[in-house]
Amino acid sequence: MKAIVLDGFGSPEVMHVGQVDAPRPAQGQLLIRVHATSVNRPDLIQRRGQYPPPKGDSEILGLEVAGTVEALGPGAEGFAPGDAVLALIGGGGYAEFAVAHAAHTLRKPESMSFEAAACICETYITAYMNLFRGARLLDGETVLLHGGGGGVNTAALQLCRTLTPASRVLVTASAHKLARVRDLGADLAIDYRGEDFAAAALAFTDGKGVDVILDHLGASYFERNLKALAVGGRLAIIATMGGREATLDIGRLMVKRQTIMGSVLRPRPVEDKAAIIADFERAVMPLFESGRIAPLIHTVLPLEEAAAAHRMMEASEHFGKIVLTLQSNVE
Repeated sequence: MKAIVLDGFGSPEVMHVGQVDAPRPAQGQLLIRVHATSVNRPDLIQRRGQYPPPKGDSEILGLEVAGTVEALGPGAEGFAPGDAVLALIGGGGYAEFAVAHAAHTLRKPESMSFEAAACICETYITAYMNLFRGARLLDGETVLLHGGGGGVNTAALQLCRTLTPASRVLVTASAHKLARVRDLGADLAIDYRGEDFAAAALAFTDGKGVDVILDHLGASYFERNLKALAVGGRLAIIATMGGREATLDIGRLMVKRQTIMGSVLRPRPVEDKAAIIADFERAVMPLFESGRIAPLIHTVLPLEEAAAAHRMMEASEHFGKIVLTLQSNVE
């Protein structure tokens, strides 16, 4: 099959189109003919050699796909060949075929394109898992989302506006993305380069602070995040783009009764991810089916332009998701 392969690790130029053996579905898995996949930040980190796939998963980049079921592995249930689906996978999305656990696969809403469906699993499930299962955001609370126009942030903003409509949502973004963040429903958009987001959050909440923060920077934002967090607030860290080591004032943490949690989705056990996805299917998929929310797509490129897609994400030129499509697989 056609796939994006790596000539070692490094810049986007290590990626090129090659021919590799198509995967075979194992116990409980489906073989999916990929119509579209999307680019996520972990793909870039893996390309640099810093984020290997979990044991047993494909070394090909790509953490989510949308397409049609080609075949069922032993014990796989709930789907049939030809079904239009979307799936969370541990790797292998940048290819004509990918395998996914049946329990990690969802039916594509009929009105949704494969390109849009390829934007759901990695970002929306990450946002839902951290905000609503981990930090347990309640309707009426205040939440601070870091990440401007990134896929997780735009997904999180939509979920907050629909699942907790009375919540107040603050978003940090670069100056040229502030207006678009407001258009998506942010109550306050903060220029993270020109403003102190902690001071802005405290001013917005009359000194109380925010109840929940979703953060992907880690160390570089850690102290200010805790400053911006209210008594009893919860900080959910999903990445460490700003570093892994930070200093913690444990006394202040205790006095303010704050909670710090970290999570990643990809390395979780199969059963753990299945439970998260089942909850997501119940709580969020009806919102896509009804059209109340829809993935925000920045651009759609052919699979052969994967390197250009990675350069675009590295330059933070995107607002929403960058999709790779396999035109030969779309009828």
